[in-house]
Amino acid sequence: MTDQTGLSGLVDRAAMVTPPVVARRARGLSERAIAWLFITPTMLLLLAINIFPLIWTIRLSFTNYRANRPNATVLDVGLANYQSILTDPDVWAAMTVTARFVFWSILIQTVLGFTLAWLIDKKFRGHGLWTTLILLPMMLSPAVVGNFWTFLYQPQIGLFNYVISAATGAPASSFQMLAQVPLAPWAIVIVDTWMWTPYVMLICLAGLRSIPDYIYEAAEVDRASPWRQFWSITLPMALPFIMLAVLFRGIENFKMFDMVNLLTGGGPGSTTEVASITLKREAFEKWRTGYSSAFAIILFVTVFGLANIYVKALNRVKNR
Repeated sequence: MTDQTGLSGLVDRAAMVTPPVVARRARGLSERAIAWLFITPTMLLLLAINIFPLIWTIRLSFTNYRANRPNATVLDVGLANYQSILTDPDVWAAMTVTARFVFWSILIQTVLGFTLAWLIDKKFRGHGLWTTLILLPMMLSPAVVGNFWTFLYQPQIGLFNYVISAATGAPASSFQMLAQVPLAPWAIVIVDTWMWTPYVMLICLAGLRSIPDYIYEAAEVDRASPWRQFWSITLPMALPFIMLAVLFRGIENFKMFDMVNLLTGGGPGSTTEVASITLKREAFEKWRTGYSSAFAIILFVTVFGLANIYVKALNRVKNR
């Protein structure tokens, strides 16, 4: 009753500062009508920004449309674009590169992020300062990070080569992280790990901080060792948060573009050509707009399907 009275008063006050005709209409609106009045602009904006481009992309994926030939006749080609993509060895090579990049970057970031979160959760002296320092890379622009690491990877003047040289004894100019086939993929993984491990750490830290202290107190009463507490309490209760971090980073890394484009551009050769780089070349270098639209839809369906399967697994873990 109080909520209804407050809502009615809010409507009356709003009506007082509006023209008389609009005020009379506002007083006669139901709660559902008022809700739709506020929701409708957001829904229209969502349709304009997200839904319409998606529908238009699906429409273009069944045509031979080229953006650099707007006056050319547009023909319906049916499923020809999809068949061409699914049988193209270059596309499958790009998907393989993407899968490897996602696997190794997520694995390293999860291990490092959870380890850092576990250490910071101990609340040692200066843990606040260390947390701030660790979070700094995540706050930088990908363009800044890409240019920064491109400079660090320079074989003659880059700091990275000299650090590796000091650790291994190999000459600093004997290897090039961005120009050698075996090293270029790892160069991207290192940069992505450096930038986004703090993000994983934050999510894992939230999971660790959500574990009640009385559970550890009960374990200590039962004389459980710290190692036993970690495997029986800490890891199982933080697992949903770890899986959530993996989900977020997996989706982002699957569509990784900016970092790869800045560091290697897909090279050397096609060693680091992930799916997003292939999509960019088809759309804005070869101008095969219909073909690239079909490729974008395939990537969308792939990410959406895998994410749905993963979310179901995550829900099962949360409900244990």
